[in-house]
Amino acid sequence: MEGLVLEELSASTALQANSLELLPGQEEFATPVTYVHADDTLDHTKTWSRVILHGDDVVGVIRAHFDPDHSDEALRSCVWRVSVAASAQGQGVGRFAIHAASDQARAEGFSSLSVVWSPGEQGPGEFFHRLGFLDSGVTEYGDQIGTLGL
Repeated sequence: MEGLVLEELSASTALQANSLELLPGQEEFATPVTYVHADDTLDHTKTWSRVILHGDDVVGVIRAHFDPDHSDEALRSCVWRVSVAASAQGQGVGRFAIHAASDQARAEGFSSLSVVWSPGEQGPGEFFHRLGFLDSGVTEYGDQIGTLGL
């Protein structure tokens, strides 16, 4: 998809970002169990939230976390959530979002970017593998950890 723009999540884009219509079954993979349990451990001032715009329409959202001092190594430089509108999937929006998060991680001095996902047939594992993430572990909750070298 040509003409994608990354913009900081704001009051004017939050409603569209929170209302993205995903493909059936994808919502259950939006927040892995590991992230539900770890959310309280985050310094939310180190959260990086962006929307992906195509024209005036929000077609995707990405949230990452960059904290070199976090106690869990997998959560120091990680994609927390990436969602793409059902109508825009398969058009490079997710790839664009991950590349933007990778660029931000590099800019903050990290040498890798991780992501955690719940395993499942409709889950995002295949997407992350296509982008170069390698399986690097399993969390105590059974979620897969993937790591991308930068």
